[in-house]
Amino acid sequence: MSTEKTVGVIGAGSFGSAVSNLLAENQKVLLYERKTEVVEQMNRERKHRGYEIHPNVSVTNSIEQITSKCYLIFPVVPSQHFKEMIIDFSPYLRPDHLMIHATKGLHCEFDIDKADAKSIKLKDIKTMSELILQETGIVRVGCLAGPNLAAEIMEKQPAATVIASRFDEVIREGQSALRSERFQIYGNRDILGIELAGVLKNYVAIASGAMSGLGYGENTKGLLITRGMAEMIYIGNALGADKKAFLGVAGIGDLIATCSSPKSRNFTVGYRIAKGDKLENILTDLGEVAEGIRTLKIGKLIVEHTGASAPLLQTIYKVLFEGLDMERAVKLMMRYYVNADAEYLDL
Repeated sequence: MSTEKTVGVIGAGSFGSAVSNLLAENQKVLLYERKTEVVEQMNRERKHRGYEIHPNVSVTNSIEQITSKCYLIFPVVPSQHFKEMIIDFSPYLRPDHLMIHATKGLHCEFDIDKADAKSIKLKDIKTMSELILQETGIVRVGCLAGPNLAAEIMEKQPAATVIASRFDEVIREGQSALRSERFQIYGNRDILGIELAGVLKNYVAIASGAMSGLGYGENTKGLLITRGMAEMIYIGNALGADKKAFLGVAGIGDLIATCSSPKSRNFTVGYRIAKGDKLENILTDLGEVAEGIRTLKIGKLIVEHTGASAPLLQTIYKVLFEGLDMERAVKLMMRYYVNADAEYLDL
């Protein structure tokens, strides 16, 4: 194991901590956490959210320390806080930094709760890599996406992910930093497609949790996952992404994982909604962001603006925000007619 270089991680949530532990198997890691009391607790107890912190991980709240000591940095921050974070870091970031984010969300330059689909501009909906390029001098940017449930990674179960970038160097550096006997890394140059695959699966996972909450079995889940992937491809296509990104580990792989696991926050939201819980209570209990909620709101605007086919998204939106009964929603979705199987491959 090489401990000569130090890699930075921004964000000490569940997945940020998991990424830190993975990186720590190959080098030293500086993990940024904004709150001083949390930094002190993590460094003192060497545990976070019930899981041990690797000995090679040091926790800090110094932006300057992260940016001065780390050539490669992994931001793992919820999408609604990402722009604020990157602006805070921007004065300390240099063009020679490499940044690979692991945030599965989108940013909007408008209020998603007040926006109208007819008035929005797609250029005002940005991926996290686009935010990095917009707000910093960094050029070499990548993203990490795949079936990476944080709890399973912290339990050291085998897994894989995709690092996407337009720069081969970013992919190579990310692979070198993260790869281990239990964690495989695939490369992909379609960063937009990989980012959107990681984002759009969130709302399908909410739907899957709801189906489980209603007591439906594997046949229903199989239908949901395949047609959910079709919608992801249609929406991605409307935004300029290649369908191939949705057919690999970061697409169907991540979709299966998040649609099948109670460990997924988005799955949990759907499951509890189906059981009659109120959305605000569910989000309070989770304690962390379920990105699928934002994905639904932004996705609805994209679908209405572009005309992309996404009946599942629109139906789940009505359940969460317009009071549509879940059983009624299932009946509506089953009436949606598709003429051919895997028709999206012709896009």
